[in-house]
Amino acid sequence: MSDMNVSFSFTKHPQQTYPDAMAEQERLRDDVLQGDSAFHLILTEHPPIYTLGTSGEEQDVLTREVDGDVIEVFQTGRGGEVTYHGPGQLMCYIVADLSKEQDLHQHIWRLEEVIIHTLADLNVDAERDERGIGVWVDGLKIAAAGVRCRRWVVWHGIALNINPNLNHFKGIVPCGMRDAPVTSLEKLGVQASREDVEKMLVKHVKKVFQSLL
Repeated sequence: MSDMNVSFSFTKHPQQTYPDAMAEQERLRDDVLQGDSAFHLILTEHPPIYTLGTSGEEQDVLTREVDGDVIEVFQTGRGGEVTYHGPGQLMCYIVADLSKEQDLHQHIWRLEEVIIHTLADLNVDAERDERGIGVWVDGLKIAAAGVRCRRWVVWHGIALNINPNLNHFKGIVPCGMRDAPVTSLEKLGVQASREDVEKMLVKHVKKVFQSLL
């Protein structure tokens, strides 16, 4: 991997299938492993899907049909258990070289910090919770995080609930915690477009991850 100055690469998709998003990140990961010095930020959404992380179990998928929608289940290599992705949820994926710092906990902290500051811009008081990684508002999870690492190159990221169908979360045990109900900006009464949230989020990514840029 290169010691050259790191460039900031930003990509935005209206929507991608989950496998397509993984393929894109894995291609960028391989580029970084081969010497590409870029820090990659990808913002996207997915069609409804349940993803099983490396700690996830099939029994945490309670049903694959909710509100008349049949929801696919996908085995993924990220850390964590089972979670839901779908329209109205903003995916913030980061592909970056952590070889100089070699601290995954700090990377997760930064992902959470980006969301906490973004929500603060919207006058939402968010925080971390000892029950698990992610971002919480009044005891309800509004953003879930999970990453994967190879030779200190990370990919995957964090998902922020703007206005998804929260009923879709009822088909799973989110992150393996039955006492961890979810929320969204819409449920909190905050009217914010994805475009508005993206502008705030990109600003905070550049600040919080400044030492990697």
